[in-house]
Amino acid sequence: MNGFISKSYDFKAEAMDLFNLFHGEPYLFFLDSSLKHPCYGRYSILGFDPFDLFVSDETDLLSSLKEKFSLFKSERWQEEAPFGAGIAGFLGYDHGLYLENIPLLSQDDLCLPHCVFGFYDCVMTIDHFTGKLIITSSGLPEKKGHYRKLRAMERLKWVEDRIKCYVLNGSDSKESGDGVFAAAEELPLKCNFTKEGYLAALRKALDHIQAGDIYQVNLSQRFALEIGSSGLDPMNIYKSLRSVSPSSFAGYMDCGDFQIISSSPESFLRLNNRQVQTRPMKGTRPRGASKVDDDRLKEEMMASQKEIAELLMITDLERNDLGRVCEYGTVKVRQMRSIEQYQTVFQATSTVEGLLRKDQDCFDLLRACFPGGSVTGCPKIRAMEIIERLEPTRRAMYTGSMGYIDFCGDMDWNILIRTLLATDDQLYFQVGSGIVADSIPEDEYEETLIKARAIRMCLKNEVSKVYRGQPQTSSSR
Repeated sequence: MNGFISKSYDFKAEAMDLFNLFHGEPYLFFLDSSLKHPCYGRYSILGFDPFDLFVSDETDLLSSLKEKFSLFKSERWQEEAPFGAGIAGFLGYDHGLYLENIPLLSQDDLCLPHCVFGFYDCVMTIDHFTGKLIITSSGLPEKKGHYRKLRAMERLKWVEDRIKCYVLNGSDSKESGDGVFAAAEELPLKCNFTKEGYLAALRKALDHIQAGDIYQVNLSQRFALEIGSSGLDPMNIYKSLRSVSPSSFAGYMDCGDFQIISSSPESFLRLNNRQVQTRPMKGTRPRGASKVDDDRLKEEMMASQKEIAELLMITDLERNDLGRVCEYGTVKVRQMRSIEQYQTVFQATSTVEGLLRKDQDCFDLLRACFPGGSVTGCPKIRAMEIIERLEPTRRAMYTGSMGYIDFCGDMDWNILIRTLLATDDQLYFQVGSGIVADSIPEDEYEETLIKARAIRMCLKNEVSKVYRGQPQTSSSR
């Protein structure tokens, strides 16, 4: 890639030091592997101040995004960092309704765009495996060689000068949220369902399953917390959530008028040199209060025929989605069911892989698979139609995806679960449960509360700080 330069450093600090240092910069994104893993949580990636922005709710926004992206598309660039320069942002679940021509029936009360993508020319990547920080600078949007190289050097030097003293030699900073979580009064949360209303929707979903319309559907409920002038800050909420619930596919994005705060444990799509991977997640159990309880709950989950069937159905759905764009015969289930351990829950995950056809690209792959089947149901289109009938409000970015597409065409996306949306005066989060034929409505309702546990702990912690008068750092909201 002409004009592309990079520098690599030994990195002795924490990823949150970079986040703290650049938190005031416009359209900051932070794709954060806070639960480090050599395969699924090796890198944390941060960028800010994009040279261009794409915000849209049009029905065919992927075509428009691809057209704009093509102006900067480049050959593969071999380097230590997986994302040297490209676009980063989110694609909301609601866009999937347009992709599949689903009739719009629920209330769009938040009126948010279906996507926000920044075009980033300078990116910082922490390699947790090697202990390196890599700064990459492309010189874009300059096209002429000399000017592009000058811009690349200037951008890299600006970042290098800013981090040199603060980060490279380590930091004494302590992450917000460390330690014991203080008690707070019960949060005054509002829900888009009453409990009885949600149970009634669950029973209607079961009626659809018994009628043969679907095999499975993911039904969710949304909670809201009014923050007004309380002093609750999205940056601090992310730090606290990260401490309560570390995850390999977490992230934060400042979208200008709102912020996305995610501790997602689920990978949606990864594309690297035509190799495709998706890792659907189905099945949840709470963590126990003791090792004995923990082991018992894990054994229960491993033996649950209901949850085994759930994951099997969604894995088959993802195989079919990948088969639309992958070479014939290459789509394989690499691992059928692994139990993953998080701070508040156990989750079951499968891994499906394939080889993208030469006549297809990353945008074709997104179009074929979005939104992820684990958060819709099976068959996907009919499940989405039923969700739109049963859930009272539009999902916005919940169960959409956040991630990046490198200008060489590689990409990596999560699924936006365990995620908060912060606006000027409200915080929203949504939790769902997968419904199958033998689901018990009360149990499924309780599962949504289990999934909300980390977010509620995090919010109680931040509310307690405000009550105690602890200072809250300001953000660029």
